Amino acid sequence: MLHLLKTHGRRLSVAIAVALNLAACSHGANESAEQPPAFTVENGVIKVPDGSPLRKELVVQPVEVRRAPHAMVFPANVEADPAHTANVLPPLTGKVMALRVGLGDHVLKGQLLAVMDSGDYAQAYADVAKARDALDLAKKALDRARVVKAAGGNATKDLEAAQSGYNQALAEFNRAQTRLTAVSGAQDVAGQRLMQVVAPTSGYITALSVSPGAYVNDATAAMMTVANLDSVWITANVPESDVGLIAKGENVDAVLAAYPGQVFHGTVAFVNPVLQADTRRDLVRAVFANADTRLKPNMYANVSIDVPQPAQVFVPESALLMNNDSTTVFVEVSPWTFQRRTVDLSYDESGDTRVLKGLSAGDRVIVRGGVLLND
Repeated sequence: MLHLLKTHGRRLSVAIAVALNLAACSHGANESAEQPPAFTVENGVIKVPDGSPLRKELVVQPVEVRRAPHAMVFPANVEADPAHTANVLPPLTGKVMALRVGLGDHVLKGQLLAVMDSGDYAQAYADVAKARDALDLAKKALDRARVVKAAGGNATKDLEAAQSGYNQALAEFNRAQTRLTAVSGAQDVAGQRLMQVVAPTSGYITALSVSPGAYVNDATAAMMTVANLDSVWITANVPESDVGLIAKGENVDAVLAAYPGQVFHGTVAFVNPVLQADTRRDLVRAVFANADTRLKPNMYANVSIDVPQPAQVFVPESALLMNNDSTTVFVEVSPWTFQRRTVDLSYDESGDTRVLKGLSAGDRVIVRGGVLLND
């Protein structure tokens, strides 16, 4: 009896287990019948059927076609603008008696920079005095000749000679005055040796090569340099292969180590027509406003020049998927039907990516959730 009970118990357990398994299979089959697959793939075409949870995850948008410049980055350095830089030359040779400015000082146009003792300067005043005296004498002689001629006591040739003497004296006087003015001398002032050197323009003293007591014996050598830094040049070194892409008027952004996180804006003003022989690079200069003088000559910078590009397709980076060694996107060929397409990319840009090949205007691509189809 005990044996039969055990045997009957085992049979009952097996029956219960089989019933449970059948119930489970029947429940799974019902769920499978109720829920469609997330997507299907047939001949490379992916379909997302009605009711698929992927329809809530996938975002499809049309590609964007636009013209946008490409930013190319080059090393550069800050320079004073030569159009606003003046070398201060001594009008004449002489000894520096006083120096009224120092390196780095800001000066205004016409401000006294230095005082020099110059024998040549005194000679310029003396020449004017001599020419004035000779002119006065020639004028008196001409007046007498006219009076005598009018009284009939003088030959015509004597009057002509007096007129010629006066004309020559006047020409010499004008020459002496012009020279005195050229060396910064003052008219109608008694002769003097002390010569004043004044600033030809407003700006900063960026170079200084004289000191009090020094003798300046070369009137063609600069005593100092005055640079107006209200605007400066940032000069980029552009490789020969990229020179053809740069043109006057293009926008330039510059970043400097001295001011991290800040961007300065300018425009290309000059593309050198001659490459540097030693580096095979071209000098591209851009003008930057510098009213606060934060941009200092000889600072290093990196400049980004906006190079114009033709109209190109742009897609968000989220639309790009890696498939083996190629970059692909999912293109919508009909509603909720997609096809994988390989694309060739252009320059990397922040935000969106340029597409050279594989997409065209009007295409719609998955821009979010495409990784869920990337099997």
